[in-house]
Amino acid sequence: MLAEIKKAAVIGAGVMGAAIAGHLANAGVHTILLDIVPRDLTDKEKAKGLTLTDKVVRNRLAQTGKERLFKEKPSPLFHKKVADRIETGNLEDDLNRLSEVDWVIEAVVENLKVKQDLFTQIEEVWKPGTVVSSNTSGISIREMVQGRSPEFRSHFLGTHFFNPPRYMKLLEIIPTEDTDQEIVSRMQSFSETVLGKGVVHAKDTPNFIANRIGVYGLAITFQKMLEENLGPDEVDAVTGRAMGRPKSATFRTLDLVGLDTFVHVSDNVRENVTDPEEKKAFEVPRLLQEMVEKGWLGSKSGQGFFKKVKGEKGSEILALDPQTKEYRPRKKLKASSLEMAKRAKTEKEKFRALVYADDTAGRLAWYITKKVLLYSAARIPEIADDIVSVDQAMRWGFNWDLGPFEVWDTIGVEKSVARMREEGETIPPLVEELLASGAKSFYEHRPENSCVFHLGGRFKEVEEHPRSISLARLKEQNKVIKGNRGASLIDLGDDVIGLEFHSPNNAIATDIIQMMNTAVKELESNYRGLVIGNQGNNFCVGANLMLILMEAQDQNWPELDLMVRQFQKTMGSLRYVNKPVVAAPFGMTLGGGVEASLPADRIQASAETYMGLVETGVGLIPGGGGNKEMLLRWMDGVDPRDRLVLQPLVNRIFEIVAMAKVSTSALEAKDYKFLRENDGISMNQDHLIYDAKQAVLAMDRTGYQAPEPKKIPVVGETGYNTLRLGAYGLLQSGYISEHDYKIASKLAYVLSGGTVPEGTLVSEQYLLDLEREAFLSLAGEPKSQQRMQYMLTKGKPLRN
Repeated sequence: MLAEIKKAAVIGAGVMGAAIAGHLANAGVHTILLDIVPRDLTDKEKAKGLTLTDKVVRNRLAQTGKERLFKEKPSPLFHKKVADRIETGNLEDDLNRLSEVDWVIEAVVENLKVKQDLFTQIEEVWKPGTVVSSNTSGISIREMVQGRSPEFRSHFLGTHFFNPPRYMKLLEIIPTEDTDQEIVSRMQSFSETVLGKGVVHAKDTPNFIANRIGVYGLAITFQKMLEENLGPDEVDAVTGRAMGRPKSATFRTLDLVGLDTFVHVSDNVRENVTDPEEKKAFEVPRLLQEMVEKGWLGSKSGQGFFKKVKGEKGSEILALDPQTKEYRPRKKLKASSLEMAKRAKTEKEKFRALVYADDTAGRLAWYITKKVLLYSAARIPEIADDIVSVDQAMRWGFNWDLGPFEVWDTIGVEKSVARMREEGETIPPLVEELLASGAKSFYEHRPENSCVFHLGGRFKEVEEHPRSISLARLKEQNKVIKGNRGASLIDLGDDVIGLEFHSPNNAIATDIIQMMNTAVKELESNYRGLVIGNQGNNFCVGANLMLILMEAQDQNWPELDLMVRQFQKTMGSLRYVNKPVVAAPFGMTLGGGVEASLPADRIQASAETYMGLVETGVGLIPGGGGNKEMLLRWMDGVDPRDRLVLQPLVNRIFEIVAMAKVSTSALEAKDYKFLRENDGISMNQDHLIYDAKQAVLAMDRTGYQAPEPKKIPVVGETGYNTLRLGAYGLLQSGYISEHDYKIASKLAYVLSGGTVPEGTLVSEQYLLDLEREAFLSLAGEPKSQQRMQYMLTKGKPLRN
């Protein structure tokens, strides 16, 4: 079923259409990007003597959309080379090519008549069986295809991507009463597995789920700001991380989205709902209208609720004063509840500390939370049939930590509803039914399953995706084999164990190293294979830098030496254990996180994996085998006598490690050989542990054999001098500091294999010893310690 969608077409090469085409290309889907034929020539085209009949002119809008993908940051593409999967054309010359594809996505201007006319044209060349969808953010799906044939309508639905499509997980699928259910299931499966999306089923209502609730929340926050005479900066201090929302909070988010876009979406809801109170909630305040009229549209126009200006002390961000309509220095809202929320250890404690506090921040948080919860509950079953879809839509589409009903459980349904009643609010039927049933929360978590409250006063078991493995759920089911503060061994089923990191930031220290050694022992005796993975915010940010700095400052060299030796030895055990090992990195995978992945037999990485040996940024070099592993990968199959090949490869490794290069995707990680060509990439991170487990089982079924230790060719003293000379040139040119040069020289010595003759074959242990000695030497340098301290306090590298 999934294989049926091999080729797609996107019509409309604007920002969204081109980005959708880019993400289809990321997923390996060949895509035709079409747009209208330009009516006029540009000055450049005139200068070249081109006419409106030339193909390059006729395809210009689509080609411009494709070229924009290379310029945008963050990049819509996993790698520049995936853009080769995108062909460009125009709707007059290439409309007939829609018969070649398996999926047509409309992403043109948000105008019902334009869309209806386009679908009339599409049906003329439509190949029966081809799925057709609209990426509209709010126009009625059923009205778009009025007058189209029953067969066409049965293959038509809404597929609302969120911007930017590569990074935003949510995809709302909106079927009509005519859509074939098999098409809906097929598109959900394809979108989840191939495109990596989190799919929710929405109903054909104004703005569907996420934008309906999200824009309502933004609107009532705006209104409350004006009522309380607050500024956007003061409100954002409350509605960001303190409430489990993105750092961009409310008004920074509006600036990023575009105030004109927000007005358009608000108007769409107001014009299409019938409830007077709801219409009133979506009325655009006069201040916002004035800002749009002035062209203060947010980031894209240079100013909105915030404005970046240059002053005597550099750049400064000013905030708009809603009363004077002038920009002023930003203010910090001071409230004890914000401090309490920061100190809270859990999301539940954070939310409760804030919303139940009797200060400015607490009252604001309570009002916004109350209104959003009541609105969300009142919209079921109008916009969705279940609360799970609503919660997922807000987490995936607006990056909330918790969806509305998860928030309600967090702050206590009974307690919050009692306060809402006191304040004269109307409680939606769904909530009344919940309380009448005797239940105290919308979700019931049990070790064997999870249940969720549904309409009709009953609970229903939550269906788990067959490719989703929850480590938290396995822990609830007592599947932990062994564990300590930093890591756990978990039974993943089918005689496969998982090694989960759960230290702060998943940083590697002695407790994780100990559990790795335990994993090897358990693996050798009792299991078929091992998956190294977790489900934190990032796979691993590296070694415990604070611990390294403390030991270095105390000059506790024997202890630090022992720690590095143990890490190196453990990585070697993982490499040569007699059972398959698969690492499952995702997100930030830095320093020691890379070193924990490289020895694995295979890596199954999330598509969004950012890998890099970044130790030079804190004044060190990789010390846990990273240099040795890079040499193993880059020198595989190289003739040690061929200096013309050997030296350029070492130069490349030196560049990657010395410059602390970090991949922008798993696909780019293959350029650096952090990933090998046969390593896997999971588009959907929710499937990562499952996919890694399947890789373990596949190796086990085919008769796994552990690798044999290899001798590694090195460039020796000649190569060392070459690398050091290159670094010295950068020093003399002012590109690097004296300390950078010292770090580079140490790294060059390790990667060259020391002062041995060129072409010498050395053992892995020999390289590990060089690496460890260089690491310890740099750890003792005062300037390296300054870099470590700066990273720990400031969160960014120091150049000294």
